[in-house]
Amino acid sequence: MKNWATPLAVGAFTISAVTGVLIFFDIEIGLVEPIHKWLSWLFVCAVVLHLVANWKQFTGYLSKKSALLLMGAGVVTVLVSVLPIFGEEEGKENPAKMAAYALGDSSLETVALVVKTTPQALADELSRKGIIVNNPAATVEQIARSNGKNPKEVLADILALSKTSEKNDEDHD
Repeated sequence: MKNWATPLAVGAFTISAVTGVLIFFDIEIGLVEPIHKWLSWLFVCAVVLHLVANWKQFTGYLSKKSALLLMGAGVVTVLVSVLPIFGEEEGKENPAKMAAYALGDSSLETVALVVKTTPQALADELSRKGIIVNNPAATVEQIARSNGKNPKEVLADILALSKTSEKNDEDHD
């Protein structure tokens, strides 16, 4: 087993590392994602076989503080990564993301109500940013697409404008 456990682990690591880096940079051409997902199991199995084949050497690391710190840091990282407070729980989407989607699918008239201004005031402010609003009944997404913009960017502009107008209102109080 020692003759092939390490080469198998190295080969599987290479596949997992290269496809993982490609996915990180959103280069998901061809079979990158499915190969990363499915052949990561090969990596897990190869590492287990490598540990079994080198068990005596591995147990030697358990008496070294630096090795224990590194392995402990790995375990803590895994535990923290699965805690729901740092992301979305299975089946439950982030409320802020849900609100952003809802606003993106809403008309400028509705969004104006939410940010406590008028549709015309929003249209004027967006116009100053180079975003033309032909119809206040259009959704933020429709307005963004008609201006060749990302809906998230337009929504961010609207929310930033509302924050600026709130600050100006406070300054006049």
